[in-house]
Amino acid sequence: MGSQWGQDRYHRRAKSEGYRSRAAYKLLDIQRRFQLIRPDDNVVDLGAAPGSWLQVVREITDGTVIGVDLNPIATVENTLTIVGDFTQQGVQESICSHVDEVSVVVCDAAPKLSGQKSYDQVRSIGLAEDALGFCCTILKPGGNFVVKAFQGELFDDFLAEVKERFWSVRVYRTKATRKGSTEAYVIAKNFRGRRDAA
Repeated sequence: MGSQWGQDRYHRRAKSEGYRSRAAYKLLDIQRRFQLIRPDDNVVDLGAAPGSWLQVVREITDGTVIGVDLNPIATVENTLTIVGDFTQQGVQESICSHVDEVSVVVCDAAPKLSGQKSYDQVRSIGLAEDALGFCCTILKPGGNFVVKAFQGELFDDFLAEVKERFWSVRVYRTKATRKGSTEAYVIAKNFRGRRDAA
């Protein structure tokens, strides 16, 4: 199956334009349509390996760019990378030690796929919920968030959770998303802020 997907036009274009994976074009498409990242934003990329979204983010903003992944990420110029689990307090504290405030969180992470659609979808939503929880801890009020999730029975519940936290929420399928994929991106703008005081 890998070779079937490996030769599509986005894969070839990524190779010729110096991006680490075809996923770069998903974020470029999202940015073109939603202007998620501004030129001075500090951005955290969750599940950042192999680093193609870091490459795109670095082109858009002059702010601090931090990538987090369980696996080491080959260096992307003028970015910081942290190896660890973004749900862990120590990793979150490490991020906060490098940046005063986080303006945007992006997450293109996906679970290791089993091929069992319903199981993979549940795990994808779990990962997206973890990313939302991270946002609610780290993101500044008014900040933006984009996260990948597989559409299915739990998707609408997750979407409702995001809508409780952000003023503007959209679902978007990028042009680079493969035909037949249930992958979608939740684009959330203008974070309402933490509810610690509630």
